[in-house]
Amino acid sequence: MKESALHWYALKVFYNKVFDIEDCLFSLGIPTYLAVDKVQLKGEAHLAARKRIASLQAEGKQDRRYIQEGAIIYQRVPMVNSLIFAQADDQSLPYIEKALLNELGEARGFIYRRADWKKGYAIIPEAQMASFKLITTKGSQGLEFFSADDISRFKEGKKVRVTEGPLRGAEGYIKRIRRDRRLLVCIEGVVAVATAFIEPQFLEEVQE
Repeated sequence: MKESALHWYALKVFYNKVFDIEDCLFSLGIPTYLAVDKVQLKGEAHLAARKRIASLQAEGKQDRRYIQEGAIIYQRVPMVNSLIFAQADDQSLPYIEKALLNELGEARGFIYRRADWKKGYAIIPEAQMASFKLITTKGSQGLEFFSADDISRFKEGKKVRVTEGPLRGAEGYIKRIRRDRRLLVCIEGVVAVATAFIEPQFLEEVQE
């Protein structure tokens, strides 16, 4: 039987359970992407995290909210609360659906659907996902996030690609947001992220 292709899907998660969903999908071998900031813990917060990490390690477990690098411990803080992405083929989608239910069968979230919901789940284009991941991993300073409904409020400009710097290769649109011309990278129907100002000489126009 022919294997189906892998695609990225966006998941809306309720009740601040995004790390629980990440854990569940990880245990199923389903790749995920969660846009996070790394915040270094100090003082009592550092000690509490170190004790928790040590306790879980003794049980062969881990708390994915924390990253330990030697003596330094960081807390992963979601950039967009309740949003996580999963990469799956057609055969894996039922497992994601099941992961979004609690032990009582109640929904803990949902997979974003196409505009015409009867056509199934919304597949995120690879280019959009790649640019979003690049921006949220290498351009965290000065980022601003918007819902799908917010995007239409801003005047759309040219589609461009970043040619220099840590965001090289990212594609998006130049939009005027509160008087500033900024690069907006969109996951259509889900979320958009605006970078800080990028010098025009580091941008090239992309033909659609």
